[in-house]
Amino acid sequence: MGKIVRPKPFFLKGGERAVLLLHSFTSSTVDMKKLGRFLNQENYTCFAPLYKGHGLSAEQLILTGPDDWCGSVEAGYHFLKNEGYQNIAVIGISLGGILALNTGQKWNVNGIVTMSAPYQREVNALKRRVQRYARTYKQLEGKSEQQISYELNNLEENSLNSLIKFEKHIDLTMEELSKIDKPISIYYGELDEPLYKESADYIYRNVSSENKILKRYSNSRHIMLADKDQEQIQADILSFLNNLQW
Repeated sequence: MGKIVRPKPFFLKGGERAVLLLHSFTSSTVDMKKLGRFLNQENYTCFAPLYKGHGLSAEQLILTGPDDWCGSVEAGYHFLKNEGYQNIAVIGISLGGILALNTGQKWNVNGIVTMSAPYQREVNALKRRVQRYARTYKQLEGKSEQQISYELNNLEENSLNSLIKFEKHIDLTMEELSKIDKPISIYYGELDEPLYKESADYIYRNVSSENKILKRYSNSRHIMLADKDQEQIQADILSFLNNLQW
């Protein structure tokens, strides 16, 4: 049996300005650890929720869907409010970028940062992501290749419903971009799939925000915060946050 460390939410107390940090699909709050520590050192309070179903097996993940993940983010937002933080910005990567846009559509935030947020995603692409995650997880569990293949086949048959909901959720989020009027920074990596440049351009064009920034990073793939431009991205996020009306 391999060792699987269960990820957890994290809360780093700083000053009165708070940031909600939102991780990617099939990943965990590990995505946001470095950024959270960096912003906390700059006196920002940071909270990163772990979405329902994440950090568990792929079989458990697909029992959840966008409503559950939005619920985890909403709980995170209200956690910060209940802790006394009135001023909240939201930062998300990939699925977290979609959920950051949702947050800006529903609740009062001071600013939004999205990284690698897709404006569309086909079910088959999401299915491949789940399969990759499942394989890695099962290898860590120490399962044989034969057992893994058997379980991956079962998983493929059972994951469709959750992933169709995810695809529709992205579509609905994009249809309501005009509801976003708060300052927003939209980042993408040039080494990522071309879809993400198209997505960044689309989000930039369709939000109502007057204060909006679109920036590309030439040495970054999908998980930008773990790539070669990470220090520049951290600095750009800090600059964006420092210039908000808090």
